[in-house]
Amino acid sequence: MAIPPPPGPQQPDGPFPPPYPQGPHQGPYQGPYQAPYEASGPYQVWGQGYSPYNRPAPVNGLAIAALVLGVLCFLPAVGLVLGIVALAQIRKRGERGKGLAVGGMVMSSLGIALFALALATGGARDFWDGFKDGAGDSAGTAFTLKKGDCFDAPGGSLEGLAYDVDKVPCAGRHDAEVFADFKMSGGSYPGDSKVVDAADSKCYALQDAYAMDAWAVPDNVDVYYFTPTRDSWSGGDRSITCMFGNTDEKSGLKGSLRKDDFTLNAHQFAYLQAAVVLNEAMDSAPEKGYVEDDLPGHKEWATRVSVALDDQARLLRGHGWFPAAEKPIAVLVDDIEASRKEWTKAAAAEDADTFYAHYEKGLKLIDPRRTVTARKVLGLATTPPSSDGGGGNQGDGGDGTGAEV
Repeated sequence: MAIPPPPGPQQPDGPFPPPYPQGPHQGPYQGPYQAPYEASGPYQVWGQGYSPYNRPAPVNGLAIAALVLGVLCFLPAVGLVLGIVALAQIRKRGERGKGLAVGGMVMSSLGIALFALALATGGARDFWDGFKDGAGDSAGTAFTLKKGDCFDAPGGSLEGLAYDVDKVPCAGRHDAEVFADFKMSGGSYPGDSKVVDAADSKCYALQDAYAMDAWAVPDNVDVYYFTPTRDSWSGGDRSITCMFGNTDEKSGLKGSLRKDDFTLNAHQFAYLQAAVVLNEAMDSAPEKGYVEDDLPGHKEWATRVSVALDDQARLLRGHGWFPAAEKPIAVLVDDIEASRKEWTKAAAAEDADTFYAHYEKGLKLIDPRRTVTARKVLGLATTPPSSDGGGGNQGDGGDGTGAEV
């Protein structure tokens, strides 16, 4: 049956008019039209498009994203663009989130300004360098050493695995001094032996560029190096660090061994630079030590030494020495030129005996002890090393195969 609606402001209290007539024979119309209200209780009828629970409009997703990017300063330009798009969608769709979008735009604008300032002042580069250093640490590089650094190793040992070192001033007692570093290349780990071979070969070749005056290097000092492990290699570590250390771990080193253009004066550097020319040639001696076993190889070696002596004399003559050094250097140049003639004859020898005769005369003329006077005037070390190396090191005077001016 039809139930009349409850009284409302548009309808007076009291008896309700009868329902709308169902046909022409029901009698005359007695009141205003009231549509029958079919319901099970006194609930309001809602029109299409509305919810009886009054649900709020949804929040725009781009506005949320803009705020997040703005707060985190992550891709600030993207956060600014998302905020602008979000405002347009909010106006069009009637969504909420205008405050979020505006907040994201403001924060993103600040992020862009800070990024531009960092680029202008170099802050971005510093941040990236710091990030790379941190990445290197996480990849297994526990410390960073550069040329000229001195340090103490845990336990005083320069052998075995090293996880950390303590940098200390070179003037005091220390375990080691770094003289060079370089990086290996390659994808997969080449193996322990190849890494050690690369370190051994390169570090010994680089030592003379740092310690040009071999006479100033104590006899108990040798070359050591840090190399990557298999684990650190997989994390990107390719660095090899070359250093000087004492063969007696308890003694260590004191004072810097650095003697290069960074520490030497112009005259000292010119003298030692000329000495390097001869030492490199002397280093190229044949593997077979006896001339009888390889006369052609020794004759080629004598030719290289002759050329080096000529270059050495030219370098020494071409430098402008201070007055006290002019005479000692002139005496050395005369010895060098006389020695060059003997080495040239050795290079043309027809037999081993002839080679030996000229070789011995030439070698005596460039005996390291003949350079002490010039060294003293220049302020360089004056005590020849007592090592018995094979002639490659500057100033070696042990077995007659090493020489310098």
